[in-house]
Amino acid sequence: MTAPCKEVLADGIEIWLGDCREVLPMVGRVDAVVTDPPYGISITKSPRLAVSRGLTAGGDWDDKPADVSPLISIDVPTIIWGGNYFDLPATRCPLVWDKNNAGRDFADFEMAWTNLDSVARRIVFRPMNMDGGKLHPAQKPIEVMRWCISQLPEDTDIILDPYMGSGSTGCAAVDFGRKFIGIEREPKYFDIARRRIDDALRQPRINFDPQPQPKQVSMFAEAAAP
Repeated sequence: MTAPCKEVLADGIEIWLGDCREVLPMVGRVDAVVTDPPYGISITKSPRLAVSRGLTAGGDWDDKPADVSPLISIDVPTIIWGGNYFDLPATRCPLVWDKNNAGRDFADFEMAWTNLDSVARRIVFRPMNMDGGKLHPAQKPIEVMRWCISQLPEDTDIILDPYMGSGSTGCAAVDFGRKFIGIEREPKYFDIARRRIDDALRQPRINFDPQPQPKQVSMFAEAAAP
């Protein structure tokens, strides 16, 4: 593979073509990691699953789980999909995507590991015809990635996805007006991600102003006023 290269799509939006193990040392400060790395479940070993994901049966894609330890060492709020496949610390805030499968023979849900100081959360979203079509074998819906970002601290500014794939995390970050750094080693998916994020940049932003937090007021405050 050639040396990593970076493209800046807009102010605060950059994507890298390269292996994340090489690129991560070149990346500056980030405020959160949201990613969906290979789980190592060898989906290409099943001809039916391979075909359904646009892959060649018997290929070596997803033969072994990614090494996510460098992501944990960044020590920022982190969401890693497929967390149940990795050797990760215990979490009190797993995220669950309920696919509302209605009896289909795919998994009923997927889980993400997080280090967030919160409680377990679930989103129900059926991935039928998501985002206009499946462009990556492990593609997450943009709506699910928006939900992930909504779980992050309100002051999160720069979001990193070291396994960018077709760019769903980047599209969601753009929708919420966040900065984004994405890394993808496959040129085919890098090009798809670039196009999708470019399209997202042309769309109106979603209002993501933080909601005012409730304040505790003494029940005696009014009586004590002069």
